[in-house]
Amino acid sequence: MTVLKPTSRAHLPTLEEDYALLKQAVEAAGALALASFRTELKVTRKPDGTEVSEADLAVDALLKRELLGPRPDYGWLSEETPDDAKRLALRRVWMVDPIDGTNAFLRHVPEWTVSAALVEDGVPVIGIVFNPAKGEFFHAIRGHGAFLNEAPIHVSDKSTLEGARLIASGGLFKKPIWKEPWPEVQSSWVNSVAYRLALVAVGRADATISLSAKSEWDLAAATLLVEEAGGAITDHRGEALRYNRVVPRYLSLVASPPELHARLIERTSRIDL
Repeated sequence: MTVLKPTSRAHLPTLEEDYALLKQAVEAAGALALASFRTELKVTRKPDGTEVSEADLAVDALLKRELLGPRPDYGWLSEETPDDAKRLALRRVWMVDPIDGTNAFLRHVPEWTVSAALVEDGVPVIGIVFNPAKGEFFHAIRGHGAFLNEAPIHVSDKSTLEGARLIASGGLFKKPIWKEPWPEVQSSWVNSVAYRLALVAVGRADATISLSAKSEWDLAAATLLVEEAGGAITDHRGEALRYNRVVPRYLSLVASPPELHARLIERTSRIDL
C-alpha cells in the first residue's frame, strides 16, 4: 500500500476554495437528481445485485466533470466510477456517492442524499451531505464546526443506552449475536447511510449502528459532519476510520455522542463479524 507523506498546503488550493467548488457542484448535482425524483427511470443491477439508475450515473458524471475539471491533480473515488489506483498516491481525493440511498430514491421516499467529501492524507477535510427533497444542506470544514444550511449543529447529549434513539435495522437488537440483552431503545430506519449520520450530527437521532459493510464513499462526508458536531464515529470495534485505502471498505459503523459511543462499543466490540 502506498503511504502518503503529508506535505505543505502551500501549493494546494485552500480548503475554503475547495469548499466553494464542492458546494457549487453538489448543489447542481442535487438539482439534477431532484429533477428525476418521482419519475420513471431506467434501472439496472450491478454485479453485487444492487440497483443503479440513469439518474445515479448522470449525477456521477456531473460531479466528476465539475470537480475533476478544475482539480485534475486530485484523486477520485465514487460508487458509480471504476476505481483507479492512482488515487492512492495523491494527497487530495474527492469521494462521492452521487445518490446515497438509491433504494429510497427509486421508491419515492425523500431519504436520499448527494454525499461528497474531500479527503486529504487519509482524513476528510470537507464534507457535504445534501438532501434536495427536504432542502437540507449539511456541511463541514475540518476545524470549523458542522452546519445544517447556515445553522450550527451538534450531536445530542445522550449518554446512556436506555431510551436512546437509534437508527438501525429493525431486528438488529433482537439477534442472538449479543452477549447480553439490550435495554429498551427506540429504533428507526433510514436508507441513506450518509443521511443517518447527518441525523446523528444534528441530534435528531442519538446514534446509528450498522454491522454490514460500508464503502468509503458512503461515510467520508458524514464522518466529518459527526466529528465536527462533537460526535464519535468508528467501526464496531472502536477503531478509527481512515480513508483512501487500497480496499475502501469497512465491516461496520457506530456513530453517536462520545459517552454513548463508549457504551455502544462495549457491546459491539464483543461480537465477531
